[in-house]
Amino acid sequence: MPSTRRLSGRGRRRPLARARKIADRLAAAYPGTATELCALVHHNPFELLVATILSAQCTDERVNIVMPLLFERYPTARDLAAADRDELQTLIRSTGFFRSKASHILGAAEAIVMRHSGELPRSMEELTALPGVGRKTANVVLSVAFGLPGLPVDTHVTRLSQRLGLSDSGDPIKIEQDLCELFPPAGWGAISLRLIQHGRRVCVARRPRCETCELADLCPSRGKF
Repeated sequence: MPSTRRLSGRGRRRPLARARKIADRLAAAYPGTATELCALVHHNPFELLVATILSAQCTDERVNIVMPLLFERYPTARDLAAADRDELQTLIRSTGFFRSKASHILGAAEAIVMRHSGELPRSMEELTALPGVGRKTANVVLSVAFGLPGLPVDTHVTRLSQRLGLSDSGDPIKIEQDLCELFPPAGWGAISLRLIQHGRRVCVARRPRCETCELADLCPSRGKF
C-alpha cells in the first residue's frame, strides 16, 4: 500500500503516515464518537438538521438556547411544516439571518413530510435535495445522527486542512474529497469535529497557539503566523 497520495493539480504530496499521526493525536486530545463530540444539543435526527441550519454564522451555545423553545412549540417535522412563518422567525431571530433560516427550515420540513412521510432520509442525495440543506449539513446528520460516513467541512476544517497540509484547496467539496482519501470512513465525522474543536481552542484564525499545539511538530505552517 503506498504511503502517500498526490494532490491533484500540484506536485506536493500528502503523507498518509503523518495524517494518521494527526488523527491519533486529535483523538487523544478530543476523545469520543462523532455523536459525543457534537456540541449541538438534539434528541433526534430532525432536531439535529434544524440545529445545523441554525448554526450557520451563529455559535452553538446560542443555538442550544433557541432549540428547546423552538421544539417545545413545534415538536415534529409536521408541526414545523405547518408553522407560522412570522412566529418561527421570532423564535429563531437571535441566531441571525433568521428570515433565510426560517425559509430553509420550513422548506426542509415540508419536503420531509411530503416526500418522506415525516422521517428524515439517510442518504446524501436525498438530504441535499431538501431545501436549504447542503453537503455540510447533510454530512453532520449522516455522521452524528445516523452513524454513517460523512465529513462536514466548515471554516475551521478548511483552515486546519490547509495549515496542516492535508489539502491545498479552498473549495469545501475538494477538501472533503482530500480528507476522505486520508482517513477511514468510520472516522470521518469524528475527525471533522476534532478539527473544529482544535480550530476553536488552539489553531485559531488570527493567532494560532503553536507553542501549545499537540500537532506543532507535524504542521508545515508552524510559526508562520
